Amino acid sequence: PALIDSRAVMQGLERYGLKALVCGAFGPSRDLTHEDTAVHRQCFTYINACLDLCVEWGADFFGGPMYSAVGKARMVSPEQRKREWDLAVNNLRTVCDQAAARGLCLALEPLNRFESDLVNTAEDVIRLINDINHPAAKAMLDGFHMNIEEKDVEAAIRLAGDRLIHVQVSENYRGTPGTGQTNWLAYR
Repeated sequence: PALIDSRAVMQGLERYGLKALVCGAFGPSRDLTHEDTAVHRQCFTYINACLDLCVEWGADFFGGPMYSAVGKARMVSPEQRKREWDLAVNNLRTVCDQAAARGLCLALEPLNRFESDLVNTAEDVIRLINDINHPAAKAMLDGFHMNIEEKDVEAAIRLAGDRLIHVQVSENYRGTPGTGQTNWLAYR
């Protein structure tokens, strides 16, 4: 966020009649499941700056895989997985409070197994939202990741139900809808 000229972005949005969506980038220094609380604080600082951009640009939510660092695709013990899940749940409750104080929601995004070992499916993200148990916790789904992880994309969308606030539409290879393997006619 510090590298973004937020006023210039706002001018562009107004000039072209666009609506902003803000999605975060979460690497090793922004990991709410890390054992070091200093990493959590760094992540909270980043998320708060992104939430401020949402408010400034009139976005309704802040989205992304903010539960853990992207790229963590490991085999871990059930005990470690539970510890990391609990850290994500507790830290995301804090983030939900920060979002709600600004009138915003969080759109938690499942990623494919090659990018995350914590939340991969609509079922996973709904379980996370249920465990967070905060009205600001919502879901977003991405067609690319669903093509890898979901047996049935339509069923995944239905499962997310009224907690789904954003869908990223793309082909199985991240291309333009209608140019890949997704059967778009099935979703009319």
